[in-house]
Amino acid sequence: QVQLQESGGGLAQVGGSLRLSCAASGRTSSNYAMAWFRQAPGKEREFVAAFRRSGGTTYYYADSVKGRFTVSRDNTKNTLDLQMNSLKPEDTAVYYCATGGGLITSSVRTWAAYSYWGQGTQVTVSS
Repeated sequence: QVQLQESGGGLAQVGGSLRLSCAASGRTSSNYAMAWFRQAPGKEREFVAAFRRSGGTTYYYADSVKGRFTVSRDNTKNTLDLQMNSLKPEDTAVYYCATGGGLITSSVRTWAAYSYWGQGTQVTVSS
């Protein structure tokens, strides 16, 4: 089993920044991707960003966050951080950390491919 715990959510103003952190524990594997997804009220869960080391270190970003968000992995602490800059109201959502999936490139952005999820942390961007 793998446990994931997110932290760092909260309230930010438009143009502001927040940093989320996901701490993984248990039977983690470096073969899996670690990813961030988000879900706004009334909308489907969508991919935000991911890190995958299998086959070489690779970072993935949704087009909507590219250039504003940066994902980073700390292997010693087994954490995945998401630095969010230039926040927009449409970034408001519950953000989830996930792992246990993303073994192949085509599945990295697919939420259904991940087996383990954190409880989520709320991010609210106000204008």
